[in-house]
Amino acid sequence: MTESKDHHDIEFQKVTKRFGDVVAVDSVDLSIPRGGFFSFLGPSGCGKTTSLRMIAGFDQPTEGDVLIEGRSVVGIPAYRRPVNMVFQHYALFPHLNVFDNIAYGLRQVKPRPAKAEVTKSVGEALDLVRLAGFEKRRTWELSGGQQQRVALARALINHPTVLLLDEPLAALDRKLRREMQIELQTLQREVGITFILVTHDQEEALSMSDSICIMLDGRIVQTGGPTELYDEPANRYVADFVGKSNFIAGRAGETADGHTSIEAATGIVLVGRRPRTAQALAPGAAGVIAIRPELISIDSPSEMLPQEADVRVPARVRNRIFLGEQTEYLVEAEGLGEILVRAPKHAEAMTGGFNTGDQVQISWRSATALVLEDR
Repeated sequence: MTESKDHHDIEFQKVTKRFGDVVAVDSVDLSIPRGGFFSFLGPSGCGKTTSLRMIAGFDQPTEGDVLIEGRSVVGIPAYRRPVNMVFQHYALFPHLNVFDNIAYGLRQVKPRPAKAEVTKSVGEALDLVRLAGFEKRRTWELSGGQQQRVALARALINHPTVLLLDEPLAALDRKLRREMQIELQTLQREVGITFILVTHDQEEALSMSDSICIMLDGRIVQTGGPTELYDEPANRYVADFVGKSNFIAGRAGETADGHTSIEAATGIVLVGRRPRTAQALAPGAAGVIAIRPELISIDSPSEMLPQEADVRVPARVRNRIFLGEQTEYLVEAEGLGEILVRAPKHAEAMTGGFNTGDQVQISWRSATALVLEDR
């Protein structure tokens, strides 16, 4: 049995999982620290759910080792691991009321706890998820958010080392999903155990997680905190998957003072900085300039260039979408093609906004543009 010296809650050591000829997880090394909110993020088929299932014990690795609390759990069945899972569709028992659903895990423990202890534990779990007084309700009498809280209480009542969350908010509407994101964050801080979430929703991962692992084709592309992944993406894939970006492809020029130039196909040369997590581009290599829409200003052509901006491009508005707190513009920029711009409400109040067909200028600071590998 392998033991870890690092005392992380979860570790993968060269873990590979194959299903026939399909490699679902490909030689992954990963450490998940104790007591945080960790997310696996990526598109369908990237390996995130398979990774979660290997932690849970529903799948065993083909190669490598999975450790929980420093001890190998390869070959150990799911019911003997110190983890519990909340599924996407909750998997509540419809023939049992709320009390019995939550108490189910305790009643499987040997020796079985006394009735008074079960009642006390269920009451504490209901208080934790803010469902006190719902003990006798049937699960089909509850809203989606309430059902999810019951599933959480059932998963937490045995005090697992790790709680696994398999896209648990996917079935909820947008407003309720946001409310439950906040509740999950609060709950994780209150109980202090490691939460591991699988999701394809980048907004959900960014808003809830302390640390995020972005996967593609069974491998880890980048792991880091939400701010790092957003501001310091390792390549185009990460910048595109986490938030929205404009990408201008071209060939890398010289690098000086941490900034690299990219010459677009139209001959326009733009400059950006290389994130500390990204590979340096050799002169002539394929690369992209990536610019977040909210870092681009949009003004009328007659306006003076903002003092802090050093790039100015004439453009025409192709589409306008009002989003409440901001307005999203799709513009056709001269020599650059389509560029997405997000103008905050206070900026709109100053300019009066723009309509489809208006001639405008867009501008940004080179320091806010990123130079990335085009992959």
